[in-house]
Amino acid sequence: MSGPLRAVVLDDYAGAALGAADWSVLGDRVRVDVLTEHIPDPDELVARLSGYDVVVAMRERTPLPAVVLDRLTRLRLLVTTGMRNASIDVAAARANGVTVCGTRTSATSTVEHTWALILGLARHLEQESAHMRAGEWQSTQGIGLAGKQLGVVGLGRLGGEVARIGQAFGMSVVAWSTHLTQERADAVGVAKVGFDELLSTSDVVTLHLVLGDRSRGLVGARELELMKPTALLVNTSRGPIVQAGALLAALQAGTIGGAALDVYDQEPLPADDPLRSAPRSLLTPHLGYVTDDGWRTFFADVVEDVAAFLAGAPVRELP
Repeated sequence: MSGPLRAVVLDDYAGAALGAADWSVLGDRVRVDVLTEHIPDPDELVARLSGYDVVVAMRERTPLPAVVLDRLTRLRLLVTTGMRNASIDVAAARANGVTVCGTRTSATSTVEHTWALILGLARHLEQESAHMRAGEWQSTQGIGLAGKQLGVVGLGRLGGEVARIGQAFGMSVVAWSTHLTQERADAVGVAKVGFDELLSTSDVVTLHLVLGDRSRGLVGARELELMKPTALLVNTSRGPIVQAGALLAALQAGTIGGAALDVYDQEPLPADDPLRSAPRSLLTPHLGYVTDDGWRTFFADVVEDVAAFLAGAPVRELP
């Protein structure tokens, strides 16, 4: 190897990557650039990345399929924040001789953001804050959570923590997923129910599933029609789990109480997407994992991954 490796961090919208870890430990062996803008066009992406040996992907913000990876002939190391990234064709990367590594993640940040969305939507915080800034006063009536039912779709690590917080608020909690066992439900202290029952009886429905063939489009017009007209839907998992057109129609018709979304079919969400002006909604730009603690964990591990690769002993390689 002659000269330093060239590395680039993708989609660092806030320009936080370089300040989140001590990159100086890599010395003059690596030169790091940061791209703060998203590059959706594959040809432009290849052109921008063709001169780099190392690419750091921010979660699933930029897809790296085979048709892109096959053209990045200089690429030697691909690091993704997290240990799973459905937007990267890991097999194609390996076929091109690229090492693919990951990082640890925060176990709590998405749980906390889920509850920020639930509370913000239930208490109309966005609207009331806007009214205050406009010189106005009370204009809405919030929803109390104590005594209400929380429906958790997906009772894994994140869903389980969301359920426990719901219990602390005095909510009754029910859960469903395709493979949910009675033992897991009992361990968390929630009732295991069918999907339709969860939808039709819950006051808040929150989604915590991995996106896959079974979960894609899981919540559509039929499922939204089952929900109470006052019920709130919260999605901090992946956008395509909910059929966007059906959700928009339900919000416009007022057949559900509201929706809080942190994830979308296309990210960044286009400026003219109708969801941006949907009534009864609270929208955030995929902030579930975006915290100072999470960033420090991500990029400390990124630096360690690069250093280990340089030493010939890669760590945290993706399966």
